[in-house]
Amino acid sequence: MAPVPPLPPPVTVPLQLESALQLLGHSGQAPPPGDPSSPEWMQALIDALVDLSSRDALTGLANRRAFELALAREIDRVARSGEPALLLALDIDHFKSVNDNWGHNAGDQVIKAVAHALIDSVRPMDLVARVGGEEFAIILPNCASAFGETVAERVRRRVERMPVQIGLGQELSVTVSVGGAFAPQWVRSTPALWVERADQQLYRSKSQGRNLVQLEPTAVSVVSSEERRLLFETFQIQDHE
Repeated sequence: MAPVPPLPPPVTVPLQLESALQLLGHSGQAPPPGDPSSPEWMQALIDALVDLSSRDALTGLANRRAFELALAREIDRVARSGEPALLLALDIDHFKSVNDNWGHNAGDQVIKAVAHALIDSVRPMDLVARVGGEEFAIILPNCASAFGETVAERVRRRVERMPVQIGLGQELSVTVSVGGAFAPQWVRSTPALWVERADQQLYRSKSQGRNLVQLEPTAVSVVSSEERRLLFETFQIQDHE
């Protein structure tokens, strides 16, 4: 047997300390406490930068990249465990008129207020993400279909009842349209298919007047042709193992 060649030395990339601290400052975060020359301080700085890369700068929610990674993990978990999971897609209703009538600063205040309301409406284990300008998504692991409507309505009502302060003693009332879909249990689906299903229900909410919740029916197990193909391929792989 030929000797195994040694692994090449790891490539090290120097950390641009000043740029890193500026990034933290721009996001409203203070530098880590402690001695900047210590390994512990440097690790804390790196951890803060990693967390920053997964957060939306305006709201502090998970950003699209973090959402997509979490969605892929949840799809895999549901396929292996069979536990239910709900994906909610949400849009702020008539958000363009907020920007047009009150300005973008007011729009930012509305987005931040809605983000806070969503966090307050779900469990710590649930992931709330800002996935677009006025678009949000919530991943709810281990959420049985019997509770899906209740959870989604709680989120909608929480936003509806929340006055948004936009400065100078002025308040706005905003609402959200909500669509939701459950991940098919024991089925190897894809994040794109799950998002598409939730988006279809969101479109129903908006087309039927907004400030509504529409969830995909769960009485019938809806499995798309693409998911059937993925499931068949999984069985084929298992048969050959």
